[in-house]
Amino acid sequence: MPSTEAARAPRSAAEQLLFYRKPEVLNAERHGTLGLKREGDFAFARASNAVAITSTEFVQAMRCYPIVFAGKTPYPVVVLGLSRENLFVGADGRWRAGHYIPAYMRRYPFVFIAHPDGKQFMLGIDRACTRLTEDKVDGQALFEEGKPGAITQEALTFCSAFQTDHGFTQAFAQALEAQQLLTENHAQAKLADGRQMNLQGFRVIDRAKFANLSDDVIIDWHRKGWLALANFHLASLERFQQLVEFQAAAKPNEQ
Repeated sequence: MPSTEAARAPRSAAEQLLFYRKPEVLNAERHGTLGLKREGDFAFARASNAVAITSTEFVQAMRCYPIVFAGKTPYPVVVLGLSRENLFVGADGRWRAGHYIPAYMRRYPFVFIAHPDGKQFMLGIDRACTRLTEDKVDGQALFEEGKPGAITQEALTFCSAFQTDHGFTQAFAQALEAQQLLTENHAQAKLADGRQMNLQGFRVIDRAKFANLSDDVIIDWHRKGWLALANFHLASLERFQQLVEFQAAAKPNEQ
């Protein structure tokens, strides 16, 4: 009997903090003895079939993944699998060679945590991350003599840029919603072995409505850079066929 797997794109990063099981504000008193093992292990993302991206990633991401919009408050995500698993993380935890690694993945285990005053952010870390270690040889020190180490300083810069990009991306998504351009969609595939895949819970830009935007809106969006983002999104939808091919090649017990 053919099997049917129904999966949903997860809520956007604005609504759900993926991967982080025990986020803590980073400080020397609590984390001064910790180091971080070298990058390259993305096993933490194996069970995520989509992840949020920001506007600056569209150009690179569109070449590798479909870009869609998910969440009650729509936000762009890249689709990483038609089932409930990530097709781009191998058994060794490495990302599939030749494919862009989303910034949301690359910043892990670091993250910005909102300050209680709601006006600023503090650098945090997922204390449950398996790459954290107290081995000074194996890991890069988070703090050196009570001050942020090189890896922590780099993370602060990276997370600051990510947060800035997030604000711009959010404004773009809100503009799409205001123009009522987003429409519900789904992806279906029947694989050679009889498996049927059905990915639901995401939206895409309605091409007809997009083509009929007023001249004033088009000019405004062009100046803001939003017109290019919309076109990158539409072009990326061709990557769904590549996902079907990857899904067909994946063994059922690996999904």
